[in-house]
Amino acid sequence: MKTILSAIVLLSGLLVGSPASPGEAPPPSKETSGIARLLDGNARYVAGDVSRPHQDLPRRAAVASQQSPFAIVVSCSDSRVPPELVFDQGLGDLFVVRTAGHVVDSIALGSIEFAVAKLGARSILVLGHERCGAVQAALEHVSVPGSIGSILAAIQPAVGGPEAATPQALERAVSRNARAVADRLRTGSPILEPLIANKSLEIAHAVYDLDSGKIVLGAKADAR
Repeated sequence: MKTILSAIVLLSGLLVGSPASPGEAPPPSKETSGIARLLDGNARYVAGDVSRPHQDLPRRAAVASQQSPFAIVVSCSDSRVPPELVFDQGLGDLFVVRTAGHVVDSIALGSIEFAVAKLGARSILVLGHERCGAVQAALEHVSVPGSIGSILAAIQPAVGGPEAATPQALERAVSRNARAVADRLRTGSPILEPLIANKSLEIAHAVYDLDSGKIVLGAKADAR
C-alpha cells in the first residue's frame, strides 16, 4: 500500500502544477534555445577552445540539492560520443538518455517525460553518430544473440534493409534513425505533445562526426 501511495504522490508531483502545463513556458527563441546553446558548445569543442563550464566545486554544491537542465540529449551509448564533452557542458546542464542506437523504449520515453515535466527542460536533441554499430547491424539485418536483437528490431523500421552498410548507406541510415526517433517523440506523449503544439518545447535531430567532432543538425544531416 505504501508503494502505491508513493507512486500516486510522485505522479501528482509530475503533473499538477508542474512545468509541463501547456502555456507556462515561453517558446524557445534564438537566444533561449537549448539546441542553439548545444551547437555553440559543440563549436567550441570542434575548435579545441572548450570552456568546461560548471565543473568546479561551487557548481557541484549548487546542483547537489536541485537541478534544472536546459536540454535533454538522447544519444547512443557509444563511448566516443559523451554529450557533456562534445557539447562542452557541465554538471546539471544536460539530462542525458543513452541507449545503443539511441533507441527510445517506454523507459527511455518516461525518463524524457520526467525531465520535461519535473525538471523543466524545453529542448530535446536526438543525436546519432557516424559508423554506429547498432545501426549498421540493423541495416544489414545481422542475427545477434541475447537481447541485442530487440535493439536492432527497434531500429530496422527507420533504416530499411537488408542492405550492405557501405559508408554512404550507413550515413543515410544513421540520419534516418535519428530523425525517426525525433519524430516519435513529437507524437503520442501526453506530456510532450501539448508543449510541442504550443511551441514551448523544441525537438531536433543531429549526427555527430567522429573524425571532426562536429554536430550536423537536421536537414543538413539528412543530406549527407
